[in-house]
Amino acid sequence: MPAQPGSLTLSPTGSFDELSRLAKQAGLTAPRPGYYVAKSIATFALLAGCEVAFFLIGDSWWQLLTAVALAIALVQTGFMAHDVGHKQVTTSKRRSEFLGMLHMNVLLGVSYGWWVNHHNRHHNNPNNLDKDPDTIRRPVIFDVDELPAKSTTAFGRFIIRFQSVMFFVLLGHEAWRLHMSGFRAAKAGILRQVRLELGLIFLHAALYLTAVFTVLSPVTAVVFILVNKAVFGVYLGMVFAPNHKGMVVYRDDVELDWLHRQVLTSRNIRSSRFTDFVYGGLNYQVEHHLFPSMPRVNLRRVRPLVMEYCQRNDIPYVEVSVWQSYAEVARFLAKVSDDARH
Repeated sequence: MPAQPGSLTLSPTGSFDELSRLAKQAGLTAPRPGYYVAKSIATFALLAGCEVAFFLIGDSWWQLLTAVALAIALVQTGFMAHDVGHKQVTTSKRRSEFLGMLHMNVLLGVSYGWWVNHHNRHHNNPNNLDKDPDTIRRPVIFDVDELPAKSTTAFGRFIIRFQSVMFFVLLGHEAWRLHMSGFRAAKAGILRQVRLELGLIFLHAALYLTAVFTVLSPVTAVVFILVNKAVFGVYLGMVFAPNHKGMVVYRDDVELDWLHRQVLTSRNIRSSRFTDFVYGGLNYQVEHHLFPSMPRVNLRRVRPLVMEYCQRNDIPYVEVSVWQSYAEVARFLAKVSDDARH
């Protein structure tokens, strides 16, 4: 069951204002323009390397390795767009929109306007079954009371029955869902700059498909696209999956302040420099949710401060290994599925 009013033990002493003040005093909320200049150069170099390799290799099945490498580079590009959307790179709205559309619409073929709207709603209400779009849009259920709404078709019931596996399988088509989200947002009237955003997405599609079908034979081109999109979706989904799935879920009748709302619903992955790169800093999910505009590079530094503060104020702080995080997600989904069947 989702957390009920009064069912959560909340710290009577901890407050986000106090924690935020500690982070500011440590200088961890200040912008880091130098870091993002270097990070941008590295990300564009990674993309450029994939493009050069693609044209040098030519029409060959070895291009499937390029498809995998390009998917990894594109997810790294997505991390940059994510940081831009959170005003980590620049606080200027105009510059943020330019950089956001460059990284998302042009390079990824995903609507920046849709993503900002979607992601901000998630950050404001993580794991809220009534408001968090990251739980609402998923075909799996996070509590048995979602069953009537998500089991209206035979395929939907099949997904829920085997959701501990299907959740991960369905990540393979996440890229296609992201490509279409901008068009659905335009139809729903969410986008402010519809023509510009959709025009840039069409530009991305035209450049991508022209390059692939010009260099590769039709069959190889189709396989290249399928592999590239599948790896992109799985990689991106595996980054986001451990962050909240299996943590506290709640409904609108439960009131949580910012500190508890973010910490109780988030899970960290035990980190190294390698995981920092692979997860784009989102392995520090607790810290990122507490301080969305904090530069990615500072999340590692603020982590000990947040851990100590939560321990001192008896606020549960969850951090596990990479593999343990996926195991916890799978176990949680399996339990909810089993509860729904019985």
